Amino acid sequence: MKLNTVGVKQREQWEEAGYFIPQFDREIVAKATKEKPLWIHFGGGNLFRAFQANVVQKLLNNGVLDRGLIVAEGFDYEIVEKMNRPHDDYTILVTLKSDGSVEKTVVGSIVESLTVNPENTHDYNRLKTIFSADSLQMVSFTITEKGYSLQDGEGRFLSDVELDFENGPSLAKSYMGKIAALLYLRYLAGEKPIAMVSMDNCSHNGDKLYEAIQMFADKWSENGKVESGFVRYIQTKEKVSFPWTMIDKITPRPDASVERILKEDGVEDLEPIITSKNTYAALFVNAEECEYLVIEDDFPNGRPALEKGGVMFATREIVDKVEKMKVCTCLNPLHTTLAIFGCLLGYRKISEEMKDTQLKKLVEKIGYEEGLPVVVNPEVIDPKEFIDTVVNIRFPNPFMPDTPQRIATDTSQKLAIRFGETIKAYVKSNELDVKNLKMIPLVFAGWIRYLMGIDDYGKKFELSADPLLEILRPYVSQLTIGETQHVKEKIQPILNMTQIFGVDLEEIGLADTVCMHLEEMLKEVGAVRETLKKYV
Repeated sequence: MKLNTVGVKQREQWEEAGYFIPQFDREIVAKATKEKPLWIHFGGGNLFRAFQANVVQKLLNNGVLDRGLIVAEGFDYEIVEKMNRPHDDYTILVTLKSDGSVEKTVVGSIVESLTVNPENTHDYNRLKTIFSADSLQMVSFTITEKGYSLQDGEGRFLSDVELDFENGPSLAKSYMGKIAALLYLRYLAGEKPIAMVSMDNCSHNGDKLYEAIQMFADKWSENGKVESGFVRYIQTKEKVSFPWTMIDKITPRPDASVERILKEDGVEDLEPIITSKNTYAALFVNAEECEYLVIEDDFPNGRPALEKGGVMFATREIVDKVEKMKVCTCLNPLHTTLAIFGCLLGYRKISEEMKDTQLKKLVEKIGYEEGLPVVVNPEVIDPKEFIDTVVNIRFPNPFMPDTPQRIATDTSQKLAIRFGETIKAYVKSNELDVKNLKMIPLVFAGWIRYLMGIDDYGKKFELSADPLLEILRPYVSQLTIGETQHVKEKIQPILNMTQIFGVDLEEIGLADTVCMHLEEMLKEVGAVRETLKKYV
């Protein structure tokens, strides 16, 4: 079975192998999309192929939409050239369910793929045509948070960005510079309205996109490279909007076990490609069954009826509440908890940790007992139901090859948001007492114990990357398993680091609890497990 236009026409063969096949006339949809494009998406990675493309497929199947998706790749052109086009933009979505079942779908909603490469005149001219079209309603992005960054770690503009400021939109080379240049063409075509929708998994993502585009507009205007009206166009919400969104779906790297399933079905050409930019791409994507996408409903040129495909539209305030619910209480803190103790207890999969009585109970206590009381209910998603899904479906899913070691990356940058906001809410509350928090201090103690790089069995392990390791390790290096004297004195500077915890633990009265738990975890080999048994 070949994944291309000719191969998919052998419908019976695919359906007999258990695949859901597109139920719409793809040729008609592709023609309509080319003539009157509705939605173009930048970033052709796994999340887009598993989530947005599948939503559009459902709507096409049900006759809600008559046009498909156009995908543009601006980072790694080989994805389009070596994966999309050889397969006529088809992809296979393999949904890995927590009950062990697998759902296989041939997704055909992407009907055109382009490189954001000015040297490819065909593709770039096509992008110009799309951005000038009256029909275009939405430009969306999944390019990762760093895709919007114009500066390096020292605050200096990147070299390509600096050149773009000087050279203007016609010679733009940087990713955001090319997006701004295409938007300028839409301005020149009659200041046509458009929604620029970041769907990347970062807080207030629409602002990050706006700030990048606005910077180019300002610099080009100052340098006389664009009409001054372009700046006003970007700043006018009735013309160009930058909605906030919250997206949540796990789409790990294509797994070898899934590849074997497809191979046994008779799917051909399954060998993945690894591009010169070290991107791993396959003709299939595997993903969890759960998915959430909440979008601020701000579309100056109208929008597709994506709510009929499960997407939620809301106000900016509600999107912000959903984001905080997920990141500060109902998901991310539980993930970080499992990451820390998973590394200490030798686990290699998050799903395996959920079979551990103490660890499962620990995340339940953090979510339901300590986090839920301070959640502001966003209404569009019930916080308790969200935690229920995380604890009972998402984390235990054996198909999800997520590791505690990966989740433990950059933990020092995560604690302030994932736990600090809950602590602050307790401090501000007239009804809650911060000293009643028991599990969060236990996690903090576990993290400091983790920084020793010695697991609960006395074996050394490699710490995940973290920008503050060099600062933290000198304090933690004074700690020894079997030695519980003067622990607080040794780690006092860490306890006072508001940039890590979001609060000064000493100042708010949690430092002694953290140190008590840490002392217990240091008593002997196996003390981490014994401490969990005692308190959880």
